Amino acid sequence: MTSNGKDQVDISQHILEKIPPEAEVTRIEYEGPALAVYTKKPEILVEQSFVIAEIVKLIRKRIVVRSDPSIRAKERETERIIKEVVSEEAEITNINFDPSLGEVIIEAKKPGVVIGKNGAILQEIIRKTRWRPRILRSPPIPSKIIAHMRHFLYSESKERERILRAIGERIFRPSTHEVGDVRLTALGGFRQVGRSAILVQTRESNVLLDCGINPGATDPTVAFPRLDTPQFELDDLDAVVISHAHLDHCGFLPFLFKYGYDGPVYCSAPTSSLMTLLQLDYLDVANKQGVMPPYGQKDVRDTVMHTIPLRYGSVTDIAPDIRLTLHNSGHILGSSLVHLHIGEGLHNLVYTGDYKYGKSMLLEPAVSMFP
Repeated sequence: MTSNGKDQVDISQHILEKIPPEAEVTRIEYEGPALAVYTKKPEILVEQSFVIAEIVKLIRKRIVVRSDPSIRAKERETERIIKEVVSEEAEITNINFDPSLGEVIIEAKKPGVVIGKNGAILQEIIRKTRWRPRILRSPPIPSKIIAHMRHFLYSESKERERILRAIGERIFRPSTHEVGDVRLTALGGFRQVGRSAILVQTRESNVLLDCGINPGATDPTVAFPRLDTPQFELDDLDAVVISHAHLDHCGFLPFLFKYGYDGPVYCSAPTSSLMTLLQLDYLDVANKQGVMPPYGQKDVRDTVMHTIPLRYGSVTDIAPDIRLTLHNSGHILGSSLVHLHIGEGLHNLVYTGDYKYGKSMLLEPAVSMFP
């Protein structure tokens, strides 16, 4: 057994020792930056949430509870149950499924009604369907790009599962180097506007912060990040973090997947949708202008498959020695300040991307205090 496999077995044993046997855990797997606990009775762990909280404190890793696929209700039956359990007052507009995560995504004009007092309605949905509900407020105007992304992820759920498992195994691999110095390499965006890209290297890990283009440039050495620098090796890259959806920060990202990158992309949920929209628009404009773009639609789809949206303030392992936290930067919808916690706090790095400290009509000001 490899050391990585042994570590997973040890962690699984710690989890199984703490979880009540009546929860009937069937397996424990890596799921991107989290550990997924599959159980035949997820409602027990939902009701006894303190159990998972204690385990998280012990092993210092994120845990999500998933129902075993064998016990989930059929999708059509689940829709019927949800509409039966949830009051019409909620005004549900859409119900989608993500089999790779065992989630049912419920969009409603009044999400609080779907949740119920103290989460009572959610628990009833879990108990009757064994799907994990994710509640979203219905947008005033439906988004075609979000609908297409959800449909694509649904159709490729098996591949998404493979990707998340592979990402988790890489994140939680045993460290082979002691924590030491950190190197920052500017691949673009320094002393210029456009093609933002910063390579962060520790003795153990490699993380790319942003991967943008310079939309106004035609010379490739000026238009795109300098990925030909000796410090950059695509095969060694552990993660990409995107601060926000403007093309000068995310426009070159699909190029990495065109040439074999198979790792994660971290950003906020709004950034995930917006950058997909802008990358596709970039291809459309390039084609209309008769310009050969550096990547195609397939590479944009691959980017979607590997993107892991994060909430502001959620601390996430992205490499054996690096934890990531996103904070509001006040620039555009979903824009983030990127906080990297390296080597148990030996180094702390904050990458601002673009930010605004003044409160606006639409956005709160950028965060300035970091835990």
